Amino acid sequence: MLLIILTVVSVFLYDFTNGFHDSADMVATAIASRAMAAPTAITIVTVFTFLGPLMVGLYVADTIGTFVDISSVSLRDAQSLVIASLLAAITYNLITWKFGLPSSSSNSLAGGLVGAGLFVVGEHGINWGFEAIKHGELVGLSKVIVGLFASPFLGFIVGFIIMKLIFFLFRRLSIKVKPLFVISQYFSVAWLGFSHGANDAQKGMAIIGMILLASHETSEFSVPLWVILMCTSAITLGTMFGGWSIIKTLGFELYHLKLIHSVANQLGSALVNTLATAIGAPTSTTQVVVATLIGNGVAEKPSHVSWSKVSHIILGWFVNVPVSMIFGALYSFIIIYILGVLS
Repeated sequence: MLLIILTVVSVFLYDFTNGFHDSADMVATAIASRAMAAPTAITIVTVFTFLGPLMVGLYVADTIGTFVDISSVSLRDAQSLVIASLLAAITYNLITWKFGLPSSSSNSLAGGLVGAGLFVVGEHGINWGFEAIKHGELVGLSKVIVGLFASPFLGFIVGFIIMKLIFFLFRRLSIKVKPLFVISQYFSVAWLGFSHGANDAQKGMAIIGMILLASHETSEFSVPLWVILMCTSAITLGTMFGGWSIIKTLGFELYHLKLIHSVANQLGSALVNTLATAIGAPTSTTQVVVATLIGNGVAEKPSHVSWSKVSHIILGWFVNVPVSMIFGALYSFIIIYILGVLS
């Protein structure tokens, strides 16, 4: 029971760090374009982040919660695996937040799960999903990989197209149209916050669902209502605090953001998140927002984009999963060793 409580606390911390990591990405463009005051943008994102998982199904939680099979190991090892994967994700979140880098909480958790899973249950305990791909299906880890790595590419393309479309539709309009874009910010920020809650909050729910199943508290993988409310609250609290160093990176260091970029970015990011959630594929709101923002900038003028800053961010994405896997395996070893000594 103590380990279950520790797992729940770890999930709360993970969702909290996820919230302040991703809230910065969601409000950065609105703040940098001066369309909204920071408290207003964060409040809107917070409210709709809370509503997202309450109004959308749990398809993403089902995907995350079933790609590592912990039914064949002891309760101690199963709980160690889950806690280790959470600590791995939290560690990477805090490191990248310290340096102001918009990393992926989702990739950190997925990497932590795989690393801990390989150490505790071995490769046979991970549902890789490679065989299902031959039959045109996406299940298990392959579905996670596609969702997390395809979404940035889709975000870039959608961001590019939306920016070009806005330029085309409003090419003959004057500065008088500015109030329309300012008002639209409230709707686009709300949609982005809702899509973030509907997708990202479900990952913590999946972890608790896994530990409840491993502890025989439930007979099959499921997510109780109290778990939904707790994870939603945790990610919402994190969103309220925000990550100002990340806001500085995205809002002021990639290129000179204008109101039109902010609207295009939020619409494109929310669209990608919504499509992924509909099929149960986990996305990284951080990666989607950044990739869409790069697409917005390239659509206007590629030379305006700070490609050195972009390269640093993308490098962080590539090392995210392998570093989190190492953390996951390391934490598994430490926790199992400590529990063995205590027992």
